[in-house]
Amino acid sequence: MPSSLLVAGLDARSLLLEAPVLQRDRHVVEERIYARDLLREIVPTGARLVVLGTELPDLALPDAVRRIRNSPATREVSVLAILPAGASAEIEEETRRAGANAVLRRPLERPTLEAALAKLLIVPRRVVARVPVSGQVVASSRNAGGVHFCGLTHNLSVNGMLLASPLRLADGPDLDLEFVLPGVRARLRALGRVVREAPEVAWPFRGYGVEFLFVPEESHTTITLVVSGALRPAPMAVALPDPTHGIHSTVCREEWVYEIREPVESEQGWEAEIRRAPRETWRPGIAGPFFVVAAASPAIALREARAFVGRQE
Repeated sequence: MPSSLLVAGLDARSLLLEAPVLQRDRHVVEERIYARDLLREIVPTGARLVVLGTELPDLALPDAVRRIRNSPATREVSVLAILPAGASAEIEEETRRAGANAVLRRPLERPTLEAALAKLLIVPRRVVARVPVSGQVVASSRNAGGVHFCGLTHNLSVNGMLLASPLRLADGPDLDLEFVLPGVRARLRALGRVVREAPEVAWPFRGYGVEFLFVPEESHTTITLVVSGALRPAPMAVALPDPTHGIHSTVCREEWVYEIREPVESEQGWEAEIRRAPRETWRPGIAGPFFVVAAASPAIALREARAFVGRQE
């Protein structure tokens, strides 16, 4: 059955002209004027992709995306936002944070648009092929001044994961990921990109939807076996009783990774231990002792520990 696309905030006819693949593959494209009408019809039409522009008379574009993501009935549909050339960077960033899978800006190159459409049309399929599995993730941001951190995966698909991070990740960074699943011997690797915030992840973590950009063949094979059910990870509590290793946060400076440990109470107040290890060989929990900061409260100890690390060459 042809896929159903709902369009609002832009001319559906222009979309068909810019992406001939839609007509060639006989996708059903329906246009709505108002965002409220589009929201009501995502489920009845069986839409797999929503394409939104900025010309919505009743809602701002980020608000429309946010309403789609906040509804249990519609949150899994793919969302593509297309912005005019003059749209501000703030609107683009807010639309991404609201939960759009992709944001494109005019003028559009046909290969870029058609590749985005083809990719997003399979998102609902991959959502179904998702398994709830908890495992430890070591991530390194590829952004300038990027940091290392230790997080968790809450679920996994062949195309991405739901990541629980102890740190706030700004600007949708690309991440080098290395993760282990309890009961699975292989250490898995991937290059991923943060594509949305995930409020369903509980405090004290911050949740992010991560899309895999590249997965080595061996890791891809293992992930496929896990997702298909042929390989079943063990419950995390058995294999990873303390997934954080007592680490509050990590900071990467030059060739070193510094672990700032959770503060502990002492006779003098509160102490936050700092450990470090070479960047190339660092794994959470194996860094050696480096320094201890003492302070009157946990918050001050953490602040002074971060300041101390910031002074290291």
